[in-house]
Amino acid sequence: MTDLNAKPELEFPEGPAPTDLEISDIVTGEGVEANSGATVDVHYLGVEYDSGEEFDSSWNRGQSINFPLGSLIAGWQQGIPGMKVGGRRKLVVPPHLAYGPAGSGHRLAGKTLIFVIDLLGVS
Repeated sequence: MTDLNAKPELEFPEGPAPTDLEISDIVTGEGVEANSGATVDVHYLGVEYDSGEEFDSSWNRGQSINFPLGSLIAGWQQGIPGMKVGGRRKLVVPPHLAYGPAGSGHRLAGKTLIFVIDLLGVS
């Protein structure tokens, strides 16, 4: 059983990184559904696909984050709509939907990223 009050743990991915966004529900929520224009309240974990290294986690800060979907990376803009409050979703986001190609200035540029996102609220 998945504990949505606990930081998720990820198994190291196998095989080459995908070139398209992969969306998979770990837990299907039963609350309000997020749409593309929503502001969402989430807990999340971010891990590099190739190394398995964690690069960010709201759980480590002990506080969820709240933001409009339109201000996020394309992988989140495409991967969160349709998710319902109370759900946990895994997104595998290729570079072109994350921080762009290697050398574009962001420390995660050129990297495929894995996010586990718990949707806590929608407004």
